[in-house]
Amino acid sequence: MTIRVVVADDQELVRSGFAMILDVQEDIEVVAEVGDGAAAVAAVRELRPDVALLDIRMPVLDGIEACRTISAGTSCRTVMLTTFDSDEYVYEALHAGASGFLLKDVRRDDLVHAVRVVAAGESLLAPSVARRLIEEYTAATARPAAGALPAQRLEVLTARERETLLHLGRGLSNAEIAAALVVSEHTVKSHVGNVLAKLGLRDRIQAVICAYETGLIAAGAGAGSGVSPSGE
Repeated sequence: MTIRVVVADDQELVRSGFAMILDVQEDIEVVAEVGDGAAAVAAVRELRPDVALLDIRMPVLDGIEACRTISAGTSCRTVMLTTFDSDEYVYEALHAGASGFLLKDVRRDDLVHAVRVVAAGESLLAPSVARRLIEEYTAATARPAAGALPAQRLEVLTARERETLLHLGRGLSNAEIAAALVVSEHTVKSHVGNVLAKLGLRDRIQAVICAYETGLIAAGAGAGSGVSPSGE
């Protein structure tokens, strides 16, 4: 099955470079290259790709608003692109529905891997971005009070599912969670699926955010190695 991709970046050399890397893969087809967020939304609606790579800072419509529109109205999954791992819009982009976040200096193989991972329904963060997201952007003192989630939201979880969310919030892989809970990875996958379904979360990235916003993990308490690039 071919993964269909839209690449959106206002820098022609950047989007052409990404498109060239992806288009030579046997299982990936770049169906459109566009230079702004509005054009990205239009391309996604018309061409129905599996993945959209969106620069965060674009003219006409920025990447975050484009991501929000795409996530709300289509099944296309989005990966946000930026030049700096300290980009102040990381948190907003993920809340808008992004399934991943990559730096523009990403290695060729990692870019291809990211598209495949996100197309498969998993989530991805560059490791350097994960810790900043967890320790800064989900800190109660750094977010408006209205952005916090009530701890009561977690009452729908069983004790084991709550433990699973705790470990997800710390950035553990399925294998690491299985070792911590002394269960099989298959059981962990089941727990993760239940957590996402019960809390109405799109993917593991949103589970990380939820763990902090509900106070399950105190911001700054440490987050392991971040969200696994494979989503496992």
